[in-house]
Amino acid sequence: MKMNVIKRLSASYLRKSKMMPEEKRCQSSRRPIAPLGSRILTDPTKVFEHNMWDHMQWTQEEEERAREKATENSFVRVDPEDQDKYEREASKYWNEFYKIHKNNFFRDRNWLFLEFPEILPKGRKDQMNTEEKFWDHAKLNATNNCTNMSFPRMFEVGKDYCQNNLVDDLTSIQGLAYNKNQAEPVADNKHIKNCEQEPVKQESFPGSGATYRILEVGCGAGNSAFPILKVMCNTPGAFLYCCDFASEAVELVKSHLSYNSAWCSAFVHDVCDDALPYPFPDEILDVILLVFVLSAIHPDRMQTVVNRLAKLLKPGGMLLFRDYGRYDTSQLRFKKGHCLSENFYVRGDGTRVYFFTEDEVHNMFTQAGLIEVQNLVDRRLQVNRKKKVKMQRVWIQGKFQKPFQQPQNSHQ
Repeated sequence: MKMNVIKRLSASYLRKSKMMPEEKRCQSSRRPIAPLGSRILTDPTKVFEHNMWDHMQWTQEEEERAREKATENSFVRVDPEDQDKYEREASKYWNEFYKIHKNNFFRDRNWLFLEFPEILPKGRKDQMNTEEKFWDHAKLNATNNCTNMSFPRMFEVGKDYCQNNLVDDLTSIQGLAYNKNQAEPVADNKHIKNCEQEPVKQESFPGSGATYRILEVGCGAGNSAFPILKVMCNTPGAFLYCCDFASEAVELVKSHLSYNSAWCSAFVHDVCDDALPYPFPDEILDVILLVFVLSAIHPDRMQTVVNRLAKLLKPGGMLLFRDYGRYDTSQLRFKKGHCLSENFYVRGDGTRVYFFTEDEVHNMFTQAGLIEVQNLVDRRLQVNRKKKVKMQRVWIQGKFQKPFQQPQNSHQ
């Protein structure tokens, strides 16, 4: 009996040992924990069963091929005169982009609260976690107590069924519930009114009565702003600023049905203009969201932009960053003649894009006086199941905090 058990364990171990090289090839040894994703490709034969696989690890051969491709497509550079034009007229190209595409090009970033729970104040994050557990519990009860015959639509509409039949006062936002009766604009919040009655040392500004402030830089058509606003309307005291240097984009935000000046202020602003004032004082922001924005700025101007943004954060405030990583598929697809400088390209519509490394991101934000909380490469495999095409996506995600106390030598 013991011998049979040993043989079975040995056979099982051998099978796992044979699988290990393939598993190592597919999943990253530096796999971050969810919510960055938990769909791991362990069997390459099943690659086309899903649209996206998380935490991919490249082989040395794949890394070398990507490097060679980037070197090849950057060999021919854009003429200096045209480079100057793309820099001078950057806002023109983005305005044309939004005139053409309106708000139809990018999808709403409903993943924001999973990747960046720091967007919300702690109390609201705890509330959302509680609500998420509520839905998990409701689903479990539905699975245990209901059958498809008794409730034929339960398993088709999921949370919507619960929403319409069980909890009339709850509204779903990105799969989470909030109480419609609790929603109130900042101006109606009693706590804010009490604060406004106190002596104010500085002039009033948009969101001056708020107790929690967020700035989204490069808001575009509002694909981040409106998912945030949907949750913020149930977060008394919260206020969202969002800016873009494309006036067409800001108009799209302001004309949206969900835009409400009680919770949000959208304005045109060029973050590259260091002398241009913001419509609020320094050191009042709890969160700055910088998602797929810095890559559109000339590399020589990035550090100045980050330095200025760091001054807007209050001590303990967070800057949340996500952008294109080095050798992303979109970089390797550029043809010769589109490279402006190393890892910096111009698209066919005149908009530009840079591809970062972890070290570059680390150096940029720490030089601005921020503390690195998170800085990682998010490698995923995106597939087109219909065309049987595989695309290696690479993004950099980081979280950087302003220290509560500035270093002593910073004042010298």
